[in-house]
Amino acid sequence: MAAFVYQGFDRGGKATKGVIDAETAKAARSKLRSQGIFPSNISEQQAGKVTTGTGLNIEIDFKKVFQRVSPADLADMTGQLGTLINAGIPLVDAFNALVDQTENPKLKLVLVEIREQINQGDPLHKAMRKHPSVFSTLYVNMVAAGEQSGALDTVLRRLTEYTENSVKMRNELVGALTYPVLMGVISLGVVAALFLGVIPRIRRMFDSFNATLPWITRVILAFSDFLQGYWWAIAIVAVGAFFWFRRWIKTESGKERWHRFLINVPVFGPINRLVEVSRFCRTFSTLLASGVPIITAINITESVIGNSIIKKAISGASKNISEGESIARPLKDSGEFPPLVTHMIAIGEKTGDLEPMLQKVADSYDTRVENTLKGLTATLEPIMIVSLGGIVMVVALSILLPMLNMSAIAR
Repeated sequence: MAAFVYQGFDRGGKATKGVIDAETAKAARSKLRSQGIFPSNISEQQAGKVTTGTGLNIEIDFKKVFQRVSPADLADMTGQLGTLINAGIPLVDAFNALVDQTENPKLKLVLVEIREQINQGDPLHKAMRKHPSVFSTLYVNMVAAGEQSGALDTVLRRLTEYTENSVKMRNELVGALTYPVLMGVISLGVVAALFLGVIPRIRRMFDSFNATLPWITRVILAFSDFLQGYWWAIAIVAVGAFFWFRRWIKTESGKERWHRFLINVPVFGPINRLVEVSRFCRTFSTLLASGVPIITAINITESVIGNSIIKKAISGASKNISEGESIARPLKDSGEFPPLVTHMIAIGEKTGDLEPMLQKVADSYDTRVENTLKGLTATLEPIMIVSLGGIVMVVALSILLPMLNMSAIAR
């Protein structure tokens, strides 16, 4: 079967569109009519293909360019697939069910193509590897290990838990940063409105007095004049700095310095380090528990880590493993991993319980990140409010002081 995207009308004359799977376009039309849908346009689709036609007749489907499969969608699909397989349902039938109930258009097309590959005799992990934008290297390797060990349903359950934990962590980070960012934007908007809209009008009134103004008023007026006269230069410098920074962090030295700054900067640095260490422990533990060989697992874990400083420390551990030595020592020598982590890993290596030790560390650090974010948010809220209030107060004083002394200024 193939996937067809259709547009049409239902029995009530209401416009509708969606994705349906069928052998041919004709079969798809018949299937739609049996469901009470009368298609006006129908075309076969492929998950990774965003263009149709050739030469001068080529068309780009911009909707597909921006289609994404969110981690939440992937977690739901993985959990459902694990449940179906655990119930003894054949893989092809399980994918039939997933295609019918998946609402995400891109994921639906991907599932249809995977089902066709399975029908042709390909293993599941090989079919998934053809869709790297949806299934990561970690995901594919875990599925491969599950197929080889005959415990695919167990691996899928671990993948679901891993994905859900990742989604939870990301949501916590976004939630913690949303309020400060929103307050920052509001503060900039208020300051811009005051200095570009309110103060210039008041300045004309002060100029008519032709008298010496308080120093705070002169500073505020000078700053307002600077913003009015050179806003374009400020904008150019800001845009130029942004593009220079993006180019700089793509260089090896720039990237390393920036990533070191991210894990060492006060307040946010410890949080960034905790997140990266937790991701390392959870990913490594999940891969090992799923039957992935330890060298493959550490290499995949290294690719998942975003910070190059932490990644370099893991690379040292990878070399030690390939030489039959300890994992904990290079992590400890790097100085980038907290003592608790290296100590727990060393104990896990000695006792043969490395996976549960890593899992405990990941759970502990996730809890610490959550508590730290809550405390940070609680602290930032009053700081942001007081800062915005302070700016407004200074501007208000600069305006009110000359008015209170109006009689003196008039002389």
